Amino acid sequence: MSNTLSIGDFSLMTHLSIKTLRYYHQVGLLEPAEVDSHTGYRYYRVEQIPTAQIIQRFRDLNMPIDEVKAVLAAPDLDTRNALITAHLNRLEGELEQTRQAVMSLRNLLEPPSAPISVEHRTVRATQAVGIQEVVDLSDLVIWYHGALGELSATVAVQGLQPSGPSGGLFASELFQYERGKATVFVPISREMQTVGRVSPLVVPAAELAVTVHSGSLTNVNATYGALGAYVSKHALAAPRSPGRFFRPPSHAQRPEDNSLSLLVYGKDFSPGQPFLPDTSRT
Repeated sequence: MSNTLSIGDFSLMTHLSIKTLRYYHQVGLLEPAEVDSHTGYRYYRVEQIPTAQIIQRFRDLNMPIDEVKAVLAAPDLDTRNALITAHLNRLEGELEQTRQAVMSLRNLLEPPSAPISVEHRTVRATQAVGIQEVVDLSDLVIWYHGALGELSATVAVQGLQPSGPSGGLFASELFQYERGKATVFVPISREMQTVGRVSPLVVPAAELAVTVHSGSLTNVNATYGALGAYVSKHALAAPRSPGRFFRPPSHAQRPEDNSLSLLVYGKDFSPGQPFLPDTSRT
């Protein structure tokens, strides 16, 4: 008895539609065992059923076709597992984004929270090292993590300890036009050798209105808006200010508060944007 199957029979056995099997043949994901040179009919073998089932499982999990092909062609178990793990991590990231979106929507349904606590501070100019670049708003999170990691490594390799918490300066254009100057900095108490993108800078003195946002960054805009309303009501912000300023909390962050953010308005700067906290030490 022949183990060759028509495309119709193979479709019934694998639950892959004929249209899908034709497409997989076209893109080189699952090629027929034989193709009749006169009729163009496709024929498959029974031994291809497990492969088809594996492909279906990966595709049901939204794995791109190129990645499925790479998994099937993996030369060893470690390579295959690494490819599958990478897709698993991506799925977990998408799941977390969905969870955060759900939380944000739920927050919109909740009654208004109690008034925020605002502290007025006067801070002196601070000697620091930092990285400054013009970036796109869509790249800000990735850029921030990379820049802060480079800064921290540069300070640590020279045996120095930061003299205060890290922070950031963000130009208004970055948020108004989705592209502008971004700066991350680490305060230091003495001069150090700077390498790569790291350069010395002075964080300017400023008079600040400060509040703390604790919790998910998905609903940080509520705290940020409340601080903005406070500043506007009390006429604290300068009408013309060149950038946005952030200074993180001076107290230690606990692991369970790793999304803690400090939002500030200053006379020397326009409204402070929410800042992604440094969670590498938590």
